[in-house]
Amino acid sequence: MENLEKAIAEIKARMPGLRLKENEPMAEHSSFRIGGPVRALAIPSDVMGLTKLCAILKEHELAPFLLGNGTNILFPDEGLPELFIISTERLTKLFLLPDGAVYAEAGVSLAKLAGFAQQNGLTGLEFASGIPGSLGGGCVMNAGAYGGELKDAIESVVCYYLPEQRLYELTKEQCRFGYRSSLFQNLGGCVILSAVLRLEKGDGEEIAEKMKELNRRRREKQPLDLPSAGSAFKRPEGQYAAALIEQAGLKGYAVGGAQVSEKHAGFVVNTGGATSHDVYELMVHIRKTVYEKTGAKLEPEVILLPPDYRLEDHGPAAPGHRVSGPETE
Repeated sequence: MENLEKAIAEIKARMPGLRLKENEPMAEHSSFRIGGPVRALAIPSDVMGLTKLCAILKEHELAPFLLGNGTNILFPDEGLPELFIISTERLTKLFLLPDGAVYAEAGVSLAKLAGFAQQNGLTGLEFASGIPGSLGGGCVMNAGAYGGELKDAIESVVCYYLPEQRLYELTKEQCRFGYRSSLFQNLGGCVILSAVLRLEKGDGEEIAEKMKELNRRRREKQPLDLPSAGSAFKRPEGQYAAALIEQAGLKGYAVGGAQVSEKHAGFVVNTGGATSHDVYELMVHIRKTVYEKTGAKLEPEVILLPPDYRLEDHGPAAPGHRVSGPETE
């Protein structure tokens, strides 16, 4: 805690223009609308400010937690008094490159990115038009919907590697994108700053119509009227998490204010006043019951904080691995 307080004091002195919120309730920054205060939330206005902020934190042997739109995170009710969060929400540069590719910073929402592509007659991001997350978070988890994935559009990603305080540009292949996974999930200290996307030329009106249709289907099938973090669990290979949960008789099952959506069993929703413990206990119960009744092991798609807040008792997720730095070979 002493290092954290010294770092905050130095950041205030060296970066007086930085938007810095202390003891900030995270319920205001999470799509679940759940979460107590963190010690500090910094919102740099550009990449230079973000890297300077990271350098100061490293001087004090601190590692920040990077936050995009907070659409797939469960923050604890009791808060995280030792956590320093950096939000990328103001990293929103978005433009066409001379060769026709799209350049976007990490804070650009996927919905805005899809809209920009449509306006420029570029196809390949229609699936992303209803995804509420940011590009940075989307790259980390290889966001996808309706048969499309971000990896299909990504050409390269620029990241800032905290341990070395260096910038790296990784090709799509080097990012190791998989189903709701990427190199960045297991690479500690890697901050995604921007990406270049390569899309195909298409008809703007046809692209808009496809986006409209996908969003209509989303509204019909998903509980968009209640706070949630999207799909609570990843899709097991060859199966669907929602079908398994419904098969286990859990559609509508609730713990406190947290409920398996009656509209779509793949969603855990906050029906009002849900606590992080309600959501956690519900997810534990879902995982245990599905495993007992079907033998399927559900892996959470929601990030559960703090880092040791896991669902390992029943059907643990596949273990990850760490590497020493971005692989550029």
